[in-house]
Amino acid sequence: MALFMLDKIPEAEDVVNRGLALDPDNKSIQTIGKKVGERKAALERIAARKKAEAEKLRKENQMLSTALKARQIRTRKTEQPPEMEDVGIRLTPDPLSPESSLEFPAVFLYHMDAQSDFIKSFSELTAIEDHMEYIFPLPWDTKKEYTIGGVECFMETVTGGLIKAGKKLPLLQILSGGKVEVVDELVRIYVVPTSKTGKFIAEMKARKDS
Repeated sequence: MALFMLDKIPEAEDVVNRGLALDPDNKSIQTIGKKVGERKAALERIAARKKAEAEKLRKENQMLSTALKARQIRTRKTEQPPEMEDVGIRLTPDPLSPESSLEFPAVFLYHMDAQSDFIKSFSELTAIEDHMEYIFPLPWDTKKEYTIGGVECFMETVTGGLIKAGKKLPLLQILSGGKVEVVDELVRIYVVPTSKTGKFIAEMKARKDS
């Protein structure tokens, strides 16, 4: 019984079998044997479920990797990724279907005002402007500098430079081709008032050169 309590099922099963071989009619051993059998079956179901889940996850990751490569979207992981709980790049609606579209977590970085907005799901088929429509006006923007027509958007390139990101372009068109990369599964988009783009570019260049 101690082996059963410790979840040492193979050992407990062996003890029960040997006990029944010596005393087939022993009710106590039969009762323990029944419990051992039930626990063994439960553990086998748990193991089978975990194996199936692991296999499903492996296939999903493989499909996601294939989808990113097919679209020529570069990704990179760092040693200290941001905490995003269960949010990440995914294929939707079916993570196992090549017909599904990619969705990315994204962040609008208002660098000139040290503010940001997190977007949990940014489809490759939608544009930056689509998200600005429900995010703007910004509650802290007392000067009314952040309007769809009054800002420009940028992303960092693989080499550390900047590339202008068209607000009307589908995200896929911005990410594909290898000029930019998605770091730690998060798309980072700098949103800058048009009047401050010169200062922003100078600051980013200085940061790169430092």
